[in-house]
Amino acid sequence: MIKNIIRKLLGKSSLSTPVGETVLEAVSLRPAAVPEPIASRPLPVEPTPVAAAAAELASAVAGPVRGRRVEVPASVHRIDPSLLDDRAVKVVTTLQDAGFEAYIVGGAVRDLLLGHRPKDFDVATNATPEQVKGLFRRAFIIGRRFRIVHVVHGRGREHEVIEVSTFRAYLDPAAAEQVEGHEKTSRAALADKSHVVDASGRVLRDNVWGPQDEDAARRDFTVNALYYDPRRRIVVDYHDGIADAQARVLRMIGDPVTRYREDPVRIIRVVRFAAKLGFEIEPGTREPIRACAELLSAVPASRMFDEMIKLLQTGHSLASLEELRKQGLHSGIFPILDAVLDEAHAHDGREQFIQRALADTDRRVGEGKPVAPSFMLACMLWHDVVRRADELRARGEPPVPALQLAIDAVFDARIGDISGRGKLAADMREIWMMQPRLERRTPSAALTLVAQPRFRAGFDFLRLRADTGEADADLAHWWERFSTADDALREALFVEARQQDQARRAAVAAGELPAEAAAGTAGGPAKKRRRRRKPAGVRADGAPAFAEAESGGD
Repeated sequence: MIKNIIRKLLGKSSLSTPVGETVLEAVSLRPAAVPEPIASRPLPVEPTPVAAAAAELASAVAGPVRGRRVEVPASVHRIDPSLLDDRAVKVVTTLQDAGFEAYIVGGAVRDLLLGHRPKDFDVATNATPEQVKGLFRRAFIIGRRFRIVHVVHGRGREHEVIEVSTFRAYLDPAAAEQVEGHEKTSRAALADKSHVVDASGRVLRDNVWGPQDEDAARRDFTVNALYYDPRRRIVVDYHDGIADAQARVLRMIGDPVTRYREDPVRIIRVVRFAAKLGFEIEPGTREPIRACAELLSAVPASRMFDEMIKLLQTGHSLASLEELRKQGLHSGIFPILDAVLDEAHAHDGREQFIQRALADTDRRVGEGKPVAPSFMLACMLWHDVVRRADELRARGEPPVPALQLAIDAVFDARIGDISGRGKLAADMREIWMMQPRLERRTPSAALTLVAQPRFRAGFDFLRLRADTGEADADLAHWWERFSTADDALREALFVEARQQDQARRAAVAAGELPAEAAAGTAGGPAKKRRRRRKPAGVRADGAPAFAEAESGGD
């Protein structure tokens, strides 16, 4: 359309695609920025053809970039049908059989074009949420900001959720209702409204349905605005998304500054996708990032926390952190990452610990294994906890209470008030509090510890500390054997533990090891306490008895 308008301005009235110019070439034209909207200039009462064409051009540039529908056949896109999810295909065909349009959409199509099996499959349709819900036995309408439907297949751990969204209209933010504050502070004002923005232009409600071309225009990146029909095996492309996917370029649809204002989280999504896909960020999309970063301060803490978890659990967490540095977003955006990316910690041992933890996370994701956010965050904040506990102990606080108080202080400072905080805090606390307990290898303590549900997480944390030289490697090896040993081997391991503890204390007495080594502390020197030694021998229950190591643990 833009090209035809330009032809009008030049006196060329042909509205058809010229001979030799393909449809894809025509679609690839993107409107350039103009210094002053022509529509703002006064026009004569009866505008000349040139003025009328100029006004049309200005309107096209200022309005949504809807693109042109191009249906790309299988012979061109070459998506492998074996990579499709049968349940997602069933959702699409059920909607189509009911007379609706329906497509697999977004990142799943992008991944299919790249030859990857998508982790999640989303569906887009012109059916309303209520109409979608009526077609499936287990379907649930969720969300306030964007109303979508979760179609659930299967039960238990094997269940799968297909997310179904309705085509949304592209609406001018200037025409939306405006409220002060955000989702929580303006909840009453948002009631019964379908299109609302806050003072900065961030979209708080977007539940106005529209045609597919407008739905494509309101999506963030060209490579995410693709629709795949598994029945006809075509990809519908409005914004040259296939070309950008092939060129490995991440490009924002429309004006990037406007799109960042609509939803500042798109700034984080740029970083995540660039790291995950190995794509280059198109210059026009990249340049406003730093200037728009302050918009993130208005995003609710829970949503920012969720985005950070996604950033670190894509299987490319190390690349994501590097991309954050590259785009100037490594400080002041996520309080947790401030504890990790601060240059002051570049050589204090923390960096190696975090690098190993994230590399292990990436490996597990790559192998299709589950990754617990609590474990990853426990790794990232551990040194903050240790430093705070050391300060409290230096003021005379006993070791265990010092650790408990340090955990509370660090969690409040770095995590804050987020959804799901209680469960997350409980899991992280258990991992941290288990570290000094793992130093005490008495029969009763050890047997109680290995029976706990979170033992494996606590042990993995200890092993990570041992790998970086922060904990005794022999201790980690001992627990690894003990956790899988039978009763006879466990008795032998208790004897071995007693001998190791005695040897360590002797080395400290001889000056061969620092004093804290005798205590086997978790994270730093502990305050020594006198303990009454038990006589060596056999207890009444037949288990070997031995003197417990002096244990303060922080």
